[in-house]
Amino acid sequence: MIHSKMTIPSPLMKARKKMNEELQQILKYLRLWSLLANWDELLTRARRGKFSHERLLKLVLEEECRSKNDNARVLRRKRAHIPELLEIETYPFSRQPKLDRKRIMSLYDSLDFITKQQNVIWLGPTGCGKTGLATSFLLRAIDAGYRGYFIRFAQLVAELYASIADHSEAKVIRKYASYDCLVIDEVGYIEVEAAQVGLFFTLMQKRHKSKTTLITSNLGFSEWGSFLQNTHLTAALVDRLTENSHVINMKKCRTLRDPLGEQEPEDSPDADDADATESDENGQEGDGSDES
Repeated sequence: MIHSKMTIPSPLMKARKKMNEELQQILKYLRLWSLLANWDELLTRARRGKFSHERLLKLVLEEECRSKNDNARVLRRKRAHIPELLEIETYPFSRQPKLDRKRIMSLYDSLDFITKQQNVIWLGPTGCGKTGLATSFLLRAIDAGYRGYFIRFAQLVAELYASIADHSEAKVIRKYASYDCLVIDEVGYIEVEAAQVGLFFTLMQKRHKSKTTLITSNLGFSEWGSFLQNTHLTAALVDRLTENSHVINMKKCRTLRDPLGEQEPEDSPDADDADATESDENGQEGDGSDES
């Protein structure tokens, strides 16, 4: 007769199980979610690598810090209310030979626009990719640890105007003045009331040289008076925006929106080279109010 061998949990095994449960509660209380999820994997790596206590502790802290930074970055992106996450890598520079790619990428990579609280303003026709570029700059700032937000001009001035009714103008202006990087998209697509112009100017004045504002518009600065309908405030606003800014001239850029059922033929290398040469010869200034 064969007797099966029964394993009786020893007090030590019970103690280890209890210790693990207690450890889980501690990690949950401290909100160390990455450490909780990867505890066994980290210990396995430490055993295989024969880590010292100091090295294991350093590994644990680094992993937890990386996880918290990643989670915070994802949360900042979500809170920015960006309608479409357009990364700079997806922008079709090859289809815009008139655009100074080197200048744009240098500004993007250096992060000067955010560290030096500079504005970036894209001016050009509808469909040339202004919003995509502004969005990619906003994402760059967010991923670097800054708070950002995306809003269309029509929505912003409507919200500012609505705040007059309940006397919350200061609160709304304070909200949008607080973002490290603010995208105001499609400036000039609608006409605004005098009260809206005044509140928008106040917001831009508060952000002047203290925060970064990224603006897209289909109109040159000389045309802004047509929708702002206030000559003096328009001149003052343009002066504030361009004093510490990079103006990207996209007036000669082509639309990236292909007609339905049609596809734009690919440019030949020779054509691209010719366009690029023409752009270099003409020169493309932008660090100031060079648009008309």
